[in-house]
Amino acid sequence: MDDRLLFLLSKAQYKLTNYLKSQFKAQGVNISPGQMGILFLLEQQDLRSMSELSNILEIDNSAITRLVDRLEKSGLVIRRSNPKDRRQYLIGITQKGMQQALKARDISTAVNNKIKEGFTDSEIEVFRRVMASFDLKFG
Repeated sequence: MDDRLLFLLSKAQYKLTNYLKSQFKAQGVNISPGQMGILFLLEQQDLRSMSELSNILEIDNSAITRLVDRLEKSGLVIRRSNPKDRRQYLIGITQKGMQQALKARDISTAVNNKIKEGFTDSEIEVFRRVMASFDLKFG
């Protein structure tokens, strides 16, 4: 059995990201997996600050800025001045962005189900524990 866990995790992430991108493309979703998280957060609660998105997704500010810039250019989000702090922008989801988020949610649910195929509930629970342990060990 291969015990190069870092290699196996990297390989799994690469394959999963490419699979997700191919599913998005096949179903007309024009966002990246990274942009998906932003749309999901805005779908739950509209008008969030860039720093809030950055903190929740644990992505640095410059990466969030690039992702939001692309989403804005595609007409999926808008920036609004924060009435409580004029130095800050709030990011809002557009109707087009909401449609992309809903499609992406369906795809991500299907991919989550595919990941679980062939495993028992207890094996999935162990997998969840292992994945959650990364926050404790490396967070």
